[in-house]
Amino acid sequence: MAIPSEHFYILSAVLFTIGLFIVFTRKNAIAILMGIEIMLNASALNLVGFGRQDYDKMGGNIFVLFIIVIAAANAAVGLALILQLYHHYRTITLDETTQLKD
Repeated sequence: MAIPSEHFYILSAVLFTIGLFIVFTRKNAIAILMGIEIMLNASALNLVGFGRQDYDKMGGNIFVLFIIVIAAANAAVGLALILQLYHHYRTITLDETTQLKD
């Protein structure tokens, strides 16, 4: 029994909404990065759902591979920025880091 494509789209929309909620409501930089990763995973799931409709082409799966590579690069750069932010301000709460220069 195959899973209908609509289930992929609904789950993707729910995950994207959760990630967007996290990005808009959290003040912690790590939590914001986690919300962005959830949104990237939701878009990857959406592409997998679209890729299931056309069985001969691997377009959706190739897009997901690119999204995974971009998410890994995003996590590496984001964590490096957070480490530098903590090194300079001794906090990762974005409300307390309003100045870019001293």
